[in-house]
Amino acid sequence: MYASLASFHAAWQYESDSTQKLLTCLTDRSLSQPLYPGGRTVGRLAWHLAQSIPEMLNRTGLVVSGAGEHDAVPAHAAEICTAYRTAAASVSEQLQATWTDATLLESDDMYGETWPRGMTIDVLIKHQAHHRGQLSVGMRQAGLVIPGMYGPAKEEWDAMGIPAPE
Repeated sequence: MYASLASFHAAWQYESDSTQKLLTCLTDRSLSQPLYPGGRTVGRLAWHLAQSIPEMLNRTGLVVSGAGEHDAVPAHAAEICTAYRTAAASVSEQLQATWTDATLLESDDMYGETWPRGMTIDVLIKHQAHHRGQLSVGMRQAGLVIPGMYGPAKEEWDAMGIPAPE
C-alpha cells in the first residue's frame, strides 16, 4: 500500500513506461494470437491494460481519461498504444491535481470490498505487472521480440554478446 503520492508517482512512471514499451512491440497481426485455446487474445489482454486504468481509478472519484470499460478491442495495435498512453498520463495528472498523501487513507468500494486508496493504486501497478507477464508470453507465441522490463530479454543479452541465463 502506498503511503505517499511521491512513492507512487516514481513507481508509476517506471511501470507505465514498461507497459508502454511492451505495447509498442505489438503488431496488428499479433492482436489475434490467443494466449491459450479458447482464452483471451493478445489484443484483448492489451486492451484490458488500457481499459482497466480508468475503470479502476474512476471508482475512487477520479476522472481518468481513456478507453471505456465496454469499448471494443481496436483492430490496430497503434490505437491500443495511444489509449494506454492517454490513460497512464491521466492518472498522474488526476492524482497531482486532486489527491494528497492524506487521501491515500480514504477508502472506496472496490469490487464489493473496501480498499484504502493507497491500496487501490498499489493494486493498479500489480495488476499491470501481472498482465504484462501474460501478454509477453502471448507476444512470444505470436513471434514478437519482447523488451526486458526488470532485466534484459533474450535478444538483449544476445545484442550484448552475453549468453542469456538458462
